[in-house]
Formats: sequence, structure tokens, C-alpha cells
Amino acid sequence: MKLSLGEIADRFDLPLNGDRSIEITNIASIDQAGQGDLVFLFSSGHRQYLADTEASAVVIREMDSVGCPIPYLLSDRPRLTWANLAVLFDPSPIQKATRHSTAIINEHASVGEGVSIGPYAVVSSGAIIGNDSVIGAGSFIGEGSKVGDGCRIFPNVTLYHNVRLGNRVVIHSGAVIGADGFGFEPNRGAFVKIPQIRGVVIGDDVEIGACTTIDRGALSDTVIETGVKIDNQVQIGHATRIGGDTIISGCTAIAGSTTIGRNCWIGGAVGIIDNIDITDQVEVTAMSLVTQSVTEKGRYSSGTGLMRGRDWKRNIVGFKQLSSLFKRVRKLESERDS
Repeated sequence: MKLSLGEIADRFDLPLNGDRSIEITNIASIDQAGQGDLVFLFSSGHRQYLADTEASAVVIREMDSVGCPIPYLLSDRPRLTWANLAVLFDPSPIQKATRHSTAIINEHASVGEGVSIGPYAVVSSGAIIGNDSVIGAGSFIGEGSKVGDGCRIFPNVTLYHNVRLGNRVVIHSGAVIGADGFGFEPNRGAFVKIPQIRGVVIGDDVEIGACTTIDRGALSDTVIETGVKIDNQVQIGHATRIGGDTIISGCTAIAGSTTIGRNCWIGGAVGIIDNIDITDQVEVTAMSLVTQSVTEKGRYSSGTGLMRGRDWKRNIVGFKQLSSLFKRVRKLESERDS
């Protein structure tokens, strides 16, 4: 892709300072950019690096543009401009509407117009594939499952039976949607498996990262609402509901029958126990453990921050003594008051 700086300015309605004819051939980071690259200044603290960059131009906020040594485009939100502009330079292969000869498509499946189905993919009986969707090599679409329009299923994704995807859903390689929830009832020293008879429902414009697992429900569906973004290696338990436009970072584990509200931000490696509710607009910072419902929006954290090992060892000894210390303080306060 080659565009002039002026064409980019016009397409994204960005004020330009510099030569409109400058040719832009790619985007890059400030420190690794070369001739023809467009870069982005996300933080004022990195402004000094523009003096040494070889980039042809930069997207920058007006407050950071004074004395800028290279041509620039003004944006109030450089990160958002980056997200919108990067689509023009995305080298991801464009899939043609073809069905590979090794793909197995059941005669009772329904496949829409413009669909691409890769090598050794399986589309089971009663499955529905919407228009313009892509089913990657080795992926499995289970019986009665539905894939909406414009979806992208990367290679080696598994959709069990009765999984329903909305439109424009993206699922990355290794993800498993609709496996049995972890449901067992103890009985006389053993465990009786509880059949997981419900499904998984995923809304429009959801993205699911590589090797993420979303379990099916036992008495109610597991629901991922519209606009949710889920990182790699996330576990979502049975009958959980994730509210719209929530984002969940990698290695987080969410136990079953939990409800997370809309527009929440869940950091990496967070643990969330079962049968609790988290309201809208809650941020949980990385490696926190959520053990009770959260009823007020805001930012929540648990655990201890990073410190030197020897300091942590000393502090953990004190932590173990907190209960007795509290008792001593209360006793001293009682004696003082008397």
C-alpha cells in the first residue's frame, strides 16, 4: 500500500503540516522507522525520540507538535488514529470464496454466499455458515452450530454443538467454544457428572484470542455479549455472562455462573470466583482475585505489588502476624479508654 501524506490526511480528516506529496508505504514504531514510514506519538514523554527518527511523518497531538522536526498529522487521539489507519497496511491474506477439496461439509449443513472453507475443516449436520465468513484449515463446526455473516474462524478452532456466533466474530487458532462446563456432584466418595445441556451464545463484533476456552452451560447458556474482546488463554466457565464491550486480558479465569457487566476492563491473570455479579464499568487490575460481588463502578485491585525478594520475605512474616497485632492494638485501646 502506497499513499501520499495528503491522501491520508484527507481520508481521516487530519490537519497536515508538511509536504502533501510525501509517500507513505508503511507504519512503524518511532525507534525502528525508516524512509516512507508513518509513526505515532502516544506519549509526550517520548517526544525527544522524534529528533533521531528516520520516519517520514508522525501522527501527533497539537500540544506535542511545537518544534516537531518532521512533517506531522494532528490528532486528538493518536492511538485511535493508529487503529483506524493500520487497516490500510494490514498484510493479512485476503481469503477467496473457495471450498477446499479436503473440507468435509455435511449435506445437511447450510453454507452462505462468499464463504471460504479451508483444508480439512469440518462443517457438521445442521450447522449454518453465514455469508462472507471464513472457516480456517482444520477447524470444526459442530452439529447445529451457527456462524453469522462476515466471521473469521482461524485454523484449528473448535465449535462444539449448538454454539451460536453473531456477525463479524473473530476467533483465533486453538480456541475451544462450547466444551462441557466443569460440573460434578459428589456422591459417596466419587463424582457424578452433570450433563451440560445448554450452549454458548456470542454476540456481534466479538473477538476471541488464541487458545481461549468458553464452556457451555448446564441450565442456561453461556453468553458473550456484543463487542466483547477476549485475549489469549482465557477460561470462561459455564453459564457465565459477559456484558457488552467488556475487555478481558490474557490468562484470566472466570468461574461459572458469574455475571460481568458492560464496559468492564479485566486485567491479565485475574481470578474471578463463581456465582458473583460485577456491575458495569468496573476495572480489575492484573493478578487480582475477585471473591465477592462488585456493586459500584471503579477500579479494584488485590495482592501485593512487586518488591525485592528479601523485602517481601520480611513483609510476609509481618502479614502472618497481623491478626495478633490487631488484637494487641484493640486491647491497648480498651485499656486506654478505661
